[in-house]
Order: sequence, then structure tokens, then C-alpha cells
Amino acid sequence: MSLERSIAFRYLVSKRKVGFVNVISVISIVGVTIGVAALVVVLSVFNGFNGLVTSILVSFDPHLRVEIPLDADSISAASLSAYLEQENEVSGFSPYVTGKALVVSRNINRVINVKGIDDKRAHRVSGLGEKIILGELNFQGRNESGVVIGLTLADRLGAVVGDTLSVISPAGSEPALLQIGQPLIRKYTVVGIYESNNKEYDAYYAYVGLKTAQTLFARGDRIDGWELRLVDFDETEIMKERLQENFGPFFHVLTWYDLHRELYVVMQIERWMAFVILSLIVGVASFNLLGSLTMSVLEKTRDIGILKALGGTRSMIRNIFVIQGILVGVVGASFGMIIGVVLVTLQKYYHLIPLDPTVYIIPAIPVELVFWDVLIVVATAVALSSMAALYPSRRAANLIPVEAIRWE
Repeated sequence: MSLERSIAFRYLVSKRKVGFVNVISVISIVGVTIGVAALVVVLSVFNGFNGLVTSILVSFDPHLRVEIPLDADSISAASLSAYLEQENEVSGFSPYVTGKALVVSRNINRVINVKGIDDKRAHRVSGLGEKIILGELNFQGRNESGVVIGLTLADRLGAVVGDTLSVISPAGSEPALLQIGQPLIRKYTVVGIYESNNKEYDAYYAYVGLKTAQTLFARGDRIDGWELRLVDFDETEIMKERLQENFGPFFHVLTWYDLHRELYVVMQIERWMAFVILSLIVGVASFNLLGSLTMSVLEKTRDIGILKALGGTRSMIRNIFVIQGILVGVVGASFGMIIGVVLVTLQKYYHLIPLDPTVYIIPAIPVELVFWDVLIVVATAVALSSMAALYPSRRAANLIPVEAIRWE
């Protein structure tokens, strides 16, 4: 152990007397401990909810969506289909048609998104088939004019399996407004009800057969794009880049993250705001540390003068008090990290804070411990403590030896 570290450690844990300066140092360590523990726990909760949201979205959504613009030619669409057939990373793909429409049931109307899918391929690209809680996902035969709606939408419309819904398409709105034609109205029978645990989908999305949607929106044989599911979920961005390289000028490629970018941006902002606000706890502890080290410099004026008279350099004196600040940060951050990790582990395996399973889809608050988050929190605490020690250390280094020991 170097001389600076030895002196700094003796100043910090001196047993000869416990004064006001020592008490403030202990308070600083406790403050850093609480701040680090709170940050570790809160960031783990944010990670847990982020992972939960991602798992819900990915289990229902495709991994990639390739949108075909209106001016795309049929040759490009055919070449894309052939490419996807040969791509080993693609476990399944399916065409789709989508648009907004007005659904009416028992004098109740809602504007929803109607999506046409190939029910034979749907299970390969999305989790819709697994989320059916009533009825079935089948648009063949007698169910050709069937519709599958979300549980929330069914509740708002007062509809059950077997009921008939009237859907008004915007494709016939222009002739109707000009009074030269009738609006395009189709009647569909509810053949299934799903629950995706996503309120946006459950309340605003209905699914019909692909041919039915093409007729409803007057698309002819044209489709709006392809939905893809990959063998490896982590290869989504790589596959997006590959498709953009080969078909970039002709199609628009979106990942599952792009489809919900606004949601993830909000979650990221909330995460950083929580980090900044809880870092103020560590900041207050660092401010206490600045005060305790400043008073320590005044208390140790004679010692500093003697060290300088014996040949101690300014950098040596400065390092003594900087090391004190670093020690406070390291000790506080270590205890805080241990407490935070223990609390997160207990919550993960023993559900310290449970949730009502009749209200929520999970039994307890989700948590996920990420190594880099813990590392950043600890580094932030040590950095703030080190910065708090800069002013007292410079003041100590600038003391004149003669003035320091004149009255001793």
C-alpha cells in the first residue's frame, strides 16, 4: 500500500476519536449506498418491464414487415417472394392487406384496422392463432366471410362468436359522398376472439381472409406487403439490412422495433429520467462528502504542514484526499451494489412484491439484472465521489507549511 493510500485510509477509519467529520463521512457512505441500491433496483425493474413488453409484442407480431408501395411492379414483388423462399434465416412469411374501416354492431360503431391474412400461413409469422380464446382462426369454406376480433373490441361491440358485424369500407366513401353510388358495406360473422395482452391490438384490430380484405378495400390482386418471422430473433437487424441492400429501392422494410418505436422511445426516456433523478441521491451524498473532506482539511492542517515540511509534495497531499473520496465512493457503491443485487434476486425468485393475477398478466413485478447497468451505476457513484474530493484536495495541496504549523 502506498503512503498516500495508507494515510487516506487512516484518516477515514481512525479509531482514536470519532468526531463530527467522521459522522458526515459515514452519512456520505450511507447516502451513496442507498443511491446505488435504488438505481440498481429501479433499472432492473425497467429492464424487466422492457423485456416483458418485448416478449408480448414479439410473440404476436412478425419479426419483419416488408411494405410494398403502390408504384411497385409485380416483377419486384415476385422476385422478393422467390428470395424469401430460398432464405434459410426466414422460418415463414405471409402476405397481408390492411386498412381502416368502420365496424357497426347493435348501433355501436368503432373505427378499427382490418387486416387481411392468409390463415394457412398466419401461424408461421405471428402468434394470432395461439391467442384465440373463443372460436377459431379459419377463413375457409363457410368461414370465408368470417372475422376474428380482439377481446376488448368484442366487449365494446357486445359481440360474441356467431354474431354478425357490418363493416363499412373507405373504398366506397367517395362515390357515396358524391351521391353517385352506395358505400361499400360488407357483413362478416365473428368466427374467433383473441386476447393478445396488447390493448391496442385487442381494441382496434380485426382479421379477415386475404381475398376478403382485397375485396373490401378494392385492391384487386394486389397485396400491401409480406410479414416475416426469422429462425433467430436476434438476427432481425441483420436481415433488415440484407433486404434493404437487395430490394431497398422497391420496398420499405420495418423490424418489430420500428413498428413500436414510439413506445420504446417513451420507455427509454422514462428510464433515463429515473436514472438522473435517483442519481441526485448519490449527488447529495457527494455534497456531504465535499463538506466532510473540507472540514477534514481544516482539522488536519497541522498534519499537512508537517508532511510538507518533511518533503511531501503537492501531488502527494492532493492524492491523500482524492483517495479518501474514492474510498467513500467505492465502499458505498459496493454495499449498494450488493444490496441492490440481493433485492433484485429475491424479487425475481421469491416475488417480494406480488401482483394480483386476476388484474395483471404477471404474478409479480418483473426484474432483469443487466451487468452493464450495474457497472454504469457503480462507476457513476465513484466518479461523483471523486469529483467531490477535488476542491478539498486542491485546498490541502495549496497550504503553506509555515502557515500550517506556525501556532503548533
